[in-house]
Amino acid sequence: MSRYVVCLTFDHDHLSGFIARGLTSPTAISRGEYDVVVIPRLMTLLARYGVKATFFTPGHTIDSTPEAVMPYVEAGHELAHHGWTHRLPVTLSREEEEEEIVRGNESIKRISGQTARGYRSPAWDLSPHSIELLLRHGIRYDSSMMGHDYDCYYARQGDVAELKKPFVRGRETKLIEMPISWSLDDYPHFEYMRLPNGAVQQGLMNASAVLDNFVDDYTYMTRVCDFGILTYTFHPHVIGRGHRMMMLERLIQRLIEGGAVFATMEDAMGEWLARRQPARKAAE
Repeated sequence: MSRYVVCLTFDHDHLSGFIARGLTSPTAISRGEYDVVVIPRLMTLLARYGVKATFFTPGHTIDSTPEAVMPYVEAGHELAHHGWTHRLPVTLSREEEEEEIVRGNESIKRISGQTARGYRSPAWDLSPHSIELLLRHGIRYDSSMMGHDYDCYYARQGDVAELKKPFVRGRETKLIEMPISWSLDDYPHFEYMRLPNGAVQQGLMNASAVLDNFVDDYTYMTRVCDFGILTYTFHPHVIGRGHRMMMLERLIQRLIEGGAVFATMEDAMGEWLARRQPARKAAE
């Protein structure tokens, strides 16, 4: 029987993404603070349709604004790891990256009573050390890579990528990768940014056009798979504007009409594992 799982995920960066980029003017800080206004609206919307979501939240957000995090913890949504400072792992030393994981987990445990099972890298850029460190600290799944669209897979460690040499794949690990895509992320579509290096991220796209893209990715999954998991990524301070909240509600409605089942990332991972294990035994 066909089954199509949708994960609605929210990267609750608050101020951390702006501070990590050196954007600390009052206006930049206010853009991050807008998510405090949005979180109650998101809780109302998700409750209206009975949707459980996953919030990837930096430790900086948890420790700076716990009152904005508690509503989704208390509502039973999944709280997952998103670093502490929102710095990219690939820019850190191994020791700095491990500190981010440890400190972020401490923040998560203080507010929720347990450490994270899932992780998403800030800006989706893992380092050569990330997989080893995540496994060492009890992370079961990652959601930072893009090697599939509708299926999970086991993350590799030890790939060798050198110019003018064939690519050498490393070994599979126990870390489950739950892939994402920039095309299913609200940030590049909607967020206007003038960066310190002078670059401009245009954003500000028409929400209805983006909605069509988001829905079509789900519809295509139902055509090519009997079972699939599709992950959407949102940021409260981005999706929270009125016309985009209307788009998000229409997306939920369209997915329900298309037969989607909503799940947290952790629950979707559990279902993927349950389906994969009998297939592995049969192959043996």
